[in-house]
Amino acid sequence: MSQQKKFHFIAIGGSVMHNLAIALSRQGHHVSGSDDEIQDPSKSKLAKHNLLPEAMGWFPEKIDNTITTVVLGMHARPDNPELLKAQELGLPILSFPDFIYNQSIDKQRIVVCGSHGKTTITALLIHVLSFYNRKFDYVIGAQQDGIENTVKLSDAPIILIEGDEYLSSPIDPSAKFLKYQHHMAIITGISWDHANVFPNKETYTKQFELLADATPKCGTLIYNSEDSVVEKIGKVERPDVQAIPYKTHDHVIENGVVYLTASGKDRTPIRLFGKHNLQNISAAKELLKKIGISNEQFYEALPSFKGADGRLESIVSNNSTSIYKDFAHAPSKVKATTEAVKSISPKRQLVGCLELHTFSSLNNKFIPEYKDTMNACDAAVIYYNPDKVKQKGLPPLDETQIKDAFKHKHLSVFTDPNSLLKHLKAIPMQNTNLVMMSSGNFGGLDLKALAQNIQ
Repeated sequence: MSQQKKFHFIAIGGSVMHNLAIALSRQGHHVSGSDDEIQDPSKSKLAKHNLLPEAMGWFPEKIDNTITTVVLGMHARPDNPELLKAQELGLPILSFPDFIYNQSIDKQRIVVCGSHGKTTITALLIHVLSFYNRKFDYVIGAQQDGIENTVKLSDAPIILIEGDEYLSSPIDPSAKFLKYQHHMAIITGISWDHANVFPNKETYTKQFELLADATPKCGTLIYNSEDSVVEKIGKVERPDVQAIPYKTHDHVIENGVVYLTASGKDRTPIRLFGKHNLQNISAAKELLKKIGISNEQFYEALPSFKGADGRLESIVSNNSTSIYKDFAHAPSKVKATTEAVKSISPKRQLVGCLELHTFSSLNNKFIPEYKDTMNACDAAVIYYNPDKVKQKGLPPLDETQIKDAFKHKHLSVFTDPNSLLKHLKAIPMQNTNLVMMSSGNFGGLDLKALAQNIQ
């Protein structure tokens, strides 16, 4: 992309949109954008790179024939004034995944998909390839230690893409991961999510079937054989496609440390824990073998991997207590996260605190999917903001509905962050682990203030 181009982002404040905007700006292109609301960290990062819009809102006068391409984010609506102006002028309009595909046509495209584990596997692939100074590009859904931006586009021969099953754009209902036209794909697990666009399990699962069927001749599909839905898709015969199953890596846990075990090999200590992460490690190992990283090289690089940011991240820890934060919000993620923390410290009390924040989690038709997902917890705490329920146009939730859904004997429900903080601070933390799970921020709750409670 040596020739300077002009790109305009509609909904530039999105988590991946703003990172793509920054990447293009750093390449020397002219980048502009609009949004009606931008929160941190997007706001600060855009400001740092002089890309923050001067005013919030939509301004069709920004759209003219000098623009090379309009990049359309999911946050915009189909009747967005800037989108309508771009359509009127006949400008090229691309969704985020379409744009990434266009920038990687000549690369080997590796896409990591599934209801959980995508970010961790992509981050692990980035870590190992960086460890061996391999040239590669990437698109990952969350900021990671050691990388400045979550999108990298260069002349590298391969690109790693965290493949989301959500809709591509307001005017394109295709699943994002179908747009990348992968050569190699990983499917980690399938558990119904995004109930606002996939009304049932069947329509959700269908997206992954389409992904697997889109694997090209001489392509590779790496799949989790311990997930019954994924295994059924992965075992389908596809002409000239190599299907590689994987499972939970062999391991032992001693004194709170996980060691990988492999035939004839020394034990490898790792910083990750929990069944899903041990599956993620196996998936990454199989993928890396296909692009020239041997098992020996993989195990050498693995111990220094700290894990993906915001995924089972330790906030504070001492000899008797640990507090973790995790991005878990969907039922399968909540179950995996709580079971992982319990597995590493089985003798400690486990308190799980979950924020219902997404459309699905606040939907009283979907919430029964959470049944038994917090059974690993000795005590469970649920927080939600009733105003968020209204904003999403959903019927009101109440404490009885939530307790009936989760079926946990010791469950408390809060709708006020101050009351939640007071409750958490009152919990005796001796010989106790606390895991805070959310894709939001618990109404602005200060996790550092909570952590100081156990210093």
